[in-house]
Amino acid sequence: MTLLYIILATAIGGIVSVAIAATLTVGLLGRVVKNLVSLSAGVLLATALLHVLPEAFESIAGAHDAAHGAAATAADGHRPTAATLFATLLAGLLFFWLLEKAELYRHVHHHEGDGHDHHHHFDAQQAGRGGLAVLVGDAVHNFCDGVIIAAAFLADPALGVVTAIAVAAHEIPQEAGDFIVLLNAGFGRAKALAFNLLSGAAAVAGGVLGYYMVGPFQNLLPYLLVAASSSFIYVAVADLLPQLQQRLSWRETALQVAWLLAGLAIVVVARELLQQHAH
Repeated sequence: MTLLYIILATAIGGIVSVAIAATLTVGLLGRVVKNLVSLSAGVLLATALLHVLPEAFESIAGAHDAAHGAAATAADGHRPTAATLFATLLAGLLFFWLLEKAELYRHVHHHEGDGHDHHHHFDAQQAGRGGLAVLVGDAVHNFCDGVIIAAAFLADPALGVVTAIAVAAHEIPQEAGDFIVLLNAGFGRAKALAFNLLSGAAAVAGGVLGYYMVGPFQNLLPYLLVAASSSFIYVAVADLLPQLQQRLSWRETALQVAWLLAGLAIVVVARELLQQHAH
């Protein structure tokens, strides 16, 4: 059942988001993306800092509390510690920064006409030759998201659902941005949809591979959860929040804050409801 949940969650995050983006007009996509960026920032930060990271640290605390006797104490040397998890968080942030510099971990929310004063042909430049840069980067991003969702479900089904919500919340504006860039770069809607669906399917592949690779090695779960947190924090802090730093009217600023707080609330309420249902 866990594998089925992972496949469903990754399909919703990686494929359904593409379909949603494809059903909207370019003008409406541009307006929706602005609000979803704020929502996504709240969802990602809340998921990483309120749920995924605490789960990782609680898992190592529980492992140490369960350890008794000389043999268990000797085995403690192989257990994750708070220091190693923080080191993993730092390494993860640097890793995703390097991936983005190599254009293998792209977050395309920018496009011509989005209010950021992009020059003419900006979308064609972003798409690159045949859109390859956007599509390969998106596929790598989706694959990583699939592994992250698998690790979260293996740690705790409720955590898996919350993590899948975080990924889906970010993937909708991500895919919308991809779709806008490809359309403005000369792709037809059918071609842009087909390529985006293919890159979205990478999330399912990452989820399945993560299930079979992580399942037998439960001691790796704390590290993978921290790596997931580093991904969410990096995307929120390096990509989403800087987009919200524009000079805006107080009404537009209030709207940004409201969407961000809505993202936080979604994660908190979803986790509470899932925990109540489990009990």
